[in-house]
Amino acid sequence: MPVIRVALDVPLATLFDYAVPPDLSVVVGQRVLVPFGRKQMVGVVMECAMNSALAASRIKPILQVLDEILPLTADVLALLKFCSDYYHHPLGATVLSALPVRLRASDPFVPPKNITGQVLRYTLSASGQALDLETFPKRKIVQRRILSALQASHLNVTQLRALSDSASAALKALLQAGWVELCAHETVESPASTPFIQSNHTLTAEQQHAVDAIKKIQGYACHLLHGVTGSGKTEVYVHLMHHFLQQGGQVLLLVPEINLTPQLENYFRQRLPNVAITSLHSGLNDNQRTQNWLEAQSGRARIVLGTRLAVFAPLPQLALLIVDEEHDTSFKQQDGLRYSARDVAIFRASQRAVPIVLGSATPTLESYYNAKNGRYQLLRLQQRASSQARLPEIRCINISNTTMPHGISEPLLAALGERLQRGEQSLIFINRRGYAPVLMCTACNWLSGCPNCAGKLVLHMQDGRLRCHHCGYQKIVPHACPSCGNVDLQPIGIGTQRVASALQAHFPEARIARVDKDSTRNKGSWVAMWQKIQNAEIDILVGTQMLAKGHDFPNLTFVGVLNPDSALYSGDFRASEKLFAQLVQVAGRAGRAEKPGQVLVQTAFLDHPLYRALHDHNYDSWAQTLLAERQMAGFPPFVYQVMLRAEGKQESATQAFMQQARTAAMPLAQGVEIYGVVPAALSRRANHVRLQLLMQSDTRKALQHFLHDWRPLLETLPAQKIRWSLDIDPLDF
Repeated sequence: MPVIRVALDVPLATLFDYAVPPDLSVVVGQRVLVPFGRKQMVGVVMECAMNSALAASRIKPILQVLDEILPLTADVLALLKFCSDYYHHPLGATVLSALPVRLRASDPFVPPKNITGQVLRYTLSASGQALDLETFPKRKIVQRRILSALQASHLNVTQLRALSDSASAALKALLQAGWVELCAHETVESPASTPFIQSNHTLTAEQQHAVDAIKKIQGYACHLLHGVTGSGKTEVYVHLMHHFLQQGGQVLLLVPEINLTPQLENYFRQRLPNVAITSLHSGLNDNQRTQNWLEAQSGRARIVLGTRLAVFAPLPQLALLIVDEEHDTSFKQQDGLRYSARDVAIFRASQRAVPIVLGSATPTLESYYNAKNGRYQLLRLQQRASSQARLPEIRCINISNTTMPHGISEPLLAALGERLQRGEQSLIFINRRGYAPVLMCTACNWLSGCPNCAGKLVLHMQDGRLRCHHCGYQKIVPHACPSCGNVDLQPIGIGTQRVASALQAHFPEARIARVDKDSTRNKGSWVAMWQKIQNAEIDILVGTQMLAKGHDFPNLTFVGVLNPDSALYSGDFRASEKLFAQLVQVAGRAGRAEKPGQVLVQTAFLDHPLYRALHDHNYDSWAQTLLAERQMAGFPPFVYQVMLRAEGKQESATQAFMQQARTAAMPLAQGVEIYGVVPAALSRRANHVRLQLLMQSDTRKALQHFLHDWRPLLETLPAQKIRWSLDIDPLDF
């Protein structure tokens, strides 16, 4: 019988041989059900052969060919094989992780019964189109929102539910009233029929230059679109999408956060009506994700908008890739296959010979360095797109020797008061959630430490809990000190809850909203909050980095930044680069329309080069300063790095494993520098000791050659009850 080699989701760096019974036929890329030990598993066929190195008696036959979906194409399999090789992760685990969960399960999968070439979506009926929303009852907020969205484009149920938590009930009422109906719509358009709605402004000269430069290059090219905040990078994306859609291609747009997908999806639907757009992100349930993945694979979805895992989506007519906010660390997976979606997207564009655009106001130093060296084409947008909009004025407030209740200075409070009087919105940025980072006893200096981690328990005042943001441990806030019995326990430091409470007390009439991981935990909560911001129903936003990325709030004119200094002297050599990007991004939320914006940054280090560059909106000077420092210190982008990480409950066993790993590496280190074993930044997490070992080289080739020889030795080391992984091009130290 013919033999196939199957990738299975197991932690072994090998394929598994199976026989194909005469009554079955199978092709590379197909899913198959196979016996594995005492269970059955779904695998993907990677190779077909006529013989095997194993004895025929040891080769089991496959149980079933799962042919209800199209096989994975050769280019997708090659992409996954590259990721397995480069990131040194088992091939089977790499391949299966790229499939939706529903397609990895052994139980039968029944594809949705859509009309061929069509998909069911909601649209306005004739009577719905005749409605005047100006006279529609204002109390029916969600119904009005749905009707307004359907005026721009027909939508599926997932997209409508994203508009509000109560969208299902509102939709049912609109269907019963006869204003909305469910119809089959064509999802694949001929290239010439792709409609395009011009926005209310023409492209600026800089935008037009960027669009023309990208369109004129045939085949692969990597373009770095370095545009200041509010410069209209999304407008450039839309014009490029329209161009490549008209040529019959598909477009993949990667974004760093789920929260950015609804507003972008709605924007693209308005600009490119009747073009099938689908999303791929972890906010979808298994059935929704599978359905959207199949729309991409079939070619029905012309634009795929997603977070990092969408980089592996099968796209038969892929013609353009875009990575928005390419600097964002969310594009790096931190467990399992530790890939960088940005880097994988660049490889995929090269593999498919299509252009890729990396967009950012604060590019990573690696991308900036590549652009300066000519590997990428550097395109600049140095002015805001709106003719009335200007970059915000950025001013630093010296907080040395200043008493600040709840961490908020008097100048910042005065600026907030001015905006409230003018009816403008403000944003207070502090990248720490909870009420306070730690609770302390004033008598014995007891601190609220986590029993499972090296970190502290964060005070969450609203629900009276102390919580660990690392392992999830929580307990009720004690009435007295567990150490000495003192009842005077004080919160130390500030978080979003404390700032929001203090501002509400100072401005009792203000409508204040807190935006962080806690307040947006429930499904649909961020979408509802975003709509309130757009409708000017919120005066002051208090939030974390969730608010720093890509949001466009026209009435927001003031940003206050609290407590940014801690990142300046971090042990992570990338900390200042990340801080600058974060501050530029959050400052960019102010003054994006005709009203001028202002940013106040509270700092004790007014003369630090980072704050001087921030004040001058001078990314280039800051990037060149950092590049000079990195070159002197021998850090990326001038070297390439890999980190071995290990964790275990027993410190001695974990330390022994790491030392053995280092000893095994030393004879192989040709052109590779090997450092010592050190504790991770968070040395203990969830009762596991965490250690790391850094290696680096001047060339990728030397580092990869070293890893190719070292990885098999790591597999042979005694590592019982120890979890270890290799992190190629690590971002966290």
